[in-house]
Parts: sequence; C-alpha cells; structure tokens
Amino acid sequence: MPKVLISDELSEAAVNIFKQRGIEVDFQPKLGPDAAKLKEIIGHYDGLAIRSATKVKADIIAAAKNLKVIGRAGIGVDNVDIPAATAKGIVVMNTPFGNSITTAEHAIALMFAAARQIAEANVSTQAGKWEKNRFMGVELYAKTLGLIGCGNIGSIVADRALGLKMRVIAYDPFLSPERAVQIGVEKVELDELLARADMISLHVPMTEKTKNILSKENLAKTKKGVMIVNAARGGLVDEHALRAALDSGHVAAAAFDVFTVEPAKENVLFGAPNFIATPHLGASTNEAQENVALQVAEQMSDYLMTGAVTNALNMPSISAEEAPRLRPFAALAEKLGAFAGQVADEGLEEVAIEYEGDVSRLNMKPLTSAVLAGILRPLLQDVNVVSAPALLKERGVPLTESTRDDSPIYDSLIRIKVKTGGKWRRVAGTVVAGAPKIAEVKEMQLEAPFHPVMLFINNSDKPGFIGALGTLLGDAKINIATFHLGRESEGQDAIALVGVDQVVADDVLAKIKALPQVRYAKVLRF
Repeated sequence: MPKVLISDELSEAAVNIFKQRGIEVDFQPKLGPDAAKLKEIIGHYDGLAIRSATKVKADIIAAAKNLKVIGRAGIGVDNVDIPAATAKGIVVMNTPFGNSITTAEHAIALMFAAARQIAEANVSTQAGKWEKNRFMGVELYAKTLGLIGCGNIGSIVADRALGLKMRVIAYDPFLSPERAVQIGVEKVELDELLARADMISLHVPMTEKTKNILSKENLAKTKKGVMIVNAARGGLVDEHALRAALDSGHVAAAAFDVFTVEPAKENVLFGAPNFIATPHLGASTNEAQENVALQVAEQMSDYLMTGAVTNALNMPSISAEEAPRLRPFAALAEKLGAFAGQVADEGLEEVAIEYEGDVSRLNMKPLTSAVLAGILRPLLQDVNVVSAPALLKERGVPLTESTRDDSPIYDSLIRIKVKTGGKWRRVAGTVVAGAPKIAEVKEMQLEAPFHPVMLFINNSDKPGFIGALGTLLGDAKINIATFHLGRESEGQDAIALVGVDQVVADDVLAKIKALPQVRYAKVLRF
C-alpha cells in the first residue's frame, strides 16, 4: 500500500480521497516548516502533499529514498527544488487550474482598489476625516488594460475586463494570433503594451526571462499615470524602481499581492500613499482552497495507483485511460533504448526515434522519455524517465521523432537510431502478447525476447560460426538460454542475439571477437 505524507493544511475531503483509493495517509499539517523533522521521516513515504509552508529542498529530496511524487496544492512550486526532484525521478505536480478564477478575481479587485484608492479612503473615512475631494478616482471603462501573460489566469482576467468594457492588449510569446482573436484581445509586443496601457496586470511565472520584466527601463517606457497590478509572482517588478516611479507620480498607483521576499514584513513599497498591498491572497478563497486540495489528492492517487500523470512539471502527462495501454510499450521503449545506449561505443552524437503503426497514435512523449532513459543509463548511470529528456538537452544531443501510420509486418514498431562515431546504429522492437521483443537489428529482421544478459554479435554469414561460438561458450561453462539469428542474405552480413545464463567474462568475449567470422561483439545487460 503506498504511503503519503501531508505536511501542510489540507481539507478532510482530500485526506479521504487518498484513503478511499487505498493509500495510507500520515496527516501532519503542522510539520511543513520543520525541515529537520521532515528530512528525518521523508524516507518512509511514496508521496508528499504540500502547500506553500513546506520547503522541499535538495537535502530533503536526497533523504527521500522511496518518494515517487510531490503534489503541490496550488500553482506555485517555488518551494520545491524541481531539478533535484527530476534528477531523482520524483514527479512534481501542481494544480494550476483549481484557483484560477479566485486569482483572476483578486487581480480585478486590485484594479478597482487602485483606480478608486479604496484602501486609503477606507483608512481616512474610518478616522473620521471624510475627505471626499481628496480621493478622485478614474473609471476602468474604456481604459486599455495591458496583460503581461495571457495564459489560463490572464485569459480569465481578460474576459472580466472585456465585461467591464475595457480594451485589452496582451504580451505573451506563447499566445497564438488565433487564440488572441478567440478571447477578444489584441496581441502586441512588450514595448507597444508599455506605451499604450492605462493599467498593467502581470500573469506570468517567475523565470530568468520574466524576472524584473518591469525593470527601471521598462517602467520609464510606460504612460504617465499608468497603474500596475501584480497578483502573479514577486520579482516580476523592480520594487525599488517602482517606488521611485510612485513617488514621482509617473506611476499613479500600484496594487501588489506578491513580493520579492515573502512573508513581506518590510518592503520598499510600503508606505507609498498610492500603493496597496495584500498578503498573497490570490488563491485565498474557501472555494479555491478546497478545489486545489481535492485536485492534488486525485492527481497523486492516480499516479501512485495507476501511473497516470496529470499537471506534472517535469514529466509528460499520461491519462488514467492511457496508462495501461502505454505500459508494455514503455517497457519496450526503455529496453530498446538500453540496447542502443550500450552499442553507442564512441559517444552519443544524435538520436532518432521512429514510431510505426498503432503505437504512433498513442501518447508518445512518455515513450520517448523511456527511450532516452534507456539510452543514457549505460552512459551516465543515474538516469530515469523523468530526468532523461533534460539530461539529453543539457548535452546538446539532437533528438528527432517521426511517425508512420502503418508498419509493414507488425501492428506497432518502435525503431531507435543512435549516431556514434559518425555512424548510425539501429534497433527496433515490438510488443507480442504483452511482452517486448527485438524485431530488427541493423535492418535485419528477427524476433528475439530480451534476456537479462545477451551477446550481440555482428558476423559474416559463413559456415562454422555457430558451432565455434557454441564450443567457446560451452568451454566457458556458459549456458545458452535463447539463440536468434538474422542476415541480409546468404554469405553476407549477419547478426546473432544470444541470451545466456552466466556472466560473459572479458577473456571469453575476447575469444569471441577473435573468431574469423566476427566483426563486432558486445555483452548487453537488460
């Protein structure tokens, strides 16, 4: 039975989802901030469910000997060391849609608060001042809203703003022109947005590219009197530069829910009369908190019980329906990759993967991850299906994938090609009765099962080879479990795949290589 630790506050309904799915739950909602205790006990769990209080740093992940999945109830995963989790094969999930409406509504609320100076007017009024003439606001009607980021939350903000009869322009490199038309926004470049927007609202993640996207230089490009709302991530705006722009009046008002350092006990923006602050309340509604808790429990349960992957940040998604169909092909893909990786004797220069037949209509991303894990493991050792794509990219090895609707012989075929020493080496396989089989090596057809230890021999098709090989193995007390042959034509290039029950020592392999018919020999392990 899988075991999950919940180290932050999560609803009772979410806890019950785990239990109903047959998962043991250790509910310790106050544990999150206690990193030392978490490190001490994390090795006992298959899953870790968190909110923002738990900080899953590299040392915690190193101690997580059995951990398979980390689930964040919410969208932000700044508190999880994703590279460390990826390197260890731990899937990191979040719940990007459970609090979308809540966060979008908060951004709209901050826009109104900034436009009508609600926070300061409230303080003044409750102090008995009744300064009606002091708080002259502006309408949002007919103003231009500039969205920096128009994904899930940004598009909801756009919808609400259009309902207020605002004009909406958006800067988002990932927003297609078709999608922009569909949601009613005008797609623009960043400089144009800065020059045109009366109100700017940020809805992008915090990355190296988006850090200080509203820098001192970019703030200077905005219209005088612009208002700025940030309910996304701290660090998207240069806070010192914004304070100067607020003091000078170039920025008329700003309203922030997030800050570079949180909890924000002090900040350069605090005290500006035209600045409004809330303590990261974007997702803080009863509905949103319940939604993300239920969602993370469902996602983690699906992964632990069926292998389904949803909203993962470091692995392709796999639906619960896909998982059973993908499983045998994933096993085949990883074994074929292991074959290819073990014969890449002169380094890995390029990888090509071909999917033929029915398998080409499945979700191929997880299969490609499995292939790459198999290829890289013999070369780098500590590799898994989660980390393999990133490791290949880090090394600058080109990867191409192609598909073909049918396969000449089998219902499905996966072919792996690796370039090593300037030459391509090929292996292909299929699934027969649920079991992975080698179907082709060097474009020569055969049908061989995988065996824990196999001899791969490329030889010339000449008489006496099989007898000589059998004698050598017999003299070395090595039992042959399987023996499969393929050839181009009589007397030409041939291959032998021999499953053996004992380890083939280096001296025995040297004798095999010395046989006159042998061109190449390698011991493979699966």
